[in-house]
Amino acid sequence: MLGDVDMLMRRDSLEDVEAVSRLRAYVAEKGLKPGARLPAERELTDQLGMTRNTLRKALESLEREGAIWRHVGKGTFISQQADNRELSGALLSGNLLNEVSQQITPFRMMRARFTIEPAIAKEAAINASGGALSHMMAAIERMRAASSWQAYEIQDDSFHRAIAEASDNLLLLALFDQLNLVRRAVAWGNVKRQSTKPPADHSSFLEHESIAEAICARDPRAAYEAMSNHLHSVSKRLFGGG
Repeated sequence: MLGDVDMLMRRDSLEDVEAVSRLRAYVAEKGLKPGARLPAERELTDQLGMTRNTLRKALESLEREGAIWRHVGKGTFISQQADNRELSGALLSGNLLNEVSQQITPFRMMRARFTIEPAIAKEAAINASGGALSHMMAAIERMRAASSWQAYEIQDDSFHRAIAEASDNLLLLALFDQLNLVRRAVAWGNVKRQSTKPPADHSSFLEHESIAEAICARDPRAAYEAMSNHLHSVSKRLFGGG
């Protein structure tokens, strides 16, 4: 019984951490500057694919950090504090996003992914903690349960970022976040969907599981190859080539 309780507590903790990361990524992607107002909770829950309770926990966490502030009756705003380094870095990324995404082609974006993400997966196989592995596997479960492509893409983001977090290297994580912002801007507009949600035989499901299995097995070479294979599959599916 206690084991079940511990497992639920760890799962809740991982979901809370993921929600905060997703909210930060949203701020970066939208390029929200200090003083900007966040959308209403109902709109944020739809866009971020999380429950209102989970969103409120994430907002409370950022408020405790001083990253946001709330005014009753007016809304939630990005803080003016200049010493919040993590959020400031994310905001700079958001400001540069349009310029970079306008200059890079989908092909170049994928070449960057081929260069960086397999190496990150290799490092994750060496350094991943138990918590990082749990986070990664939870994202896989939620991807398979996704009821829409938007929900799937959010969990796909979470899975790939969990791998970057598992590398236990802040510089690699920062590089991944920069790359992921450009990926969203460049690639998502080119995706043509033939269904309302991923089919049960969507190739990425097994590809993600192969990556996770290699990382869990602490096999750096297999993790590198599994990520490379996945990216070649994505490239072929989205852009018609590798």
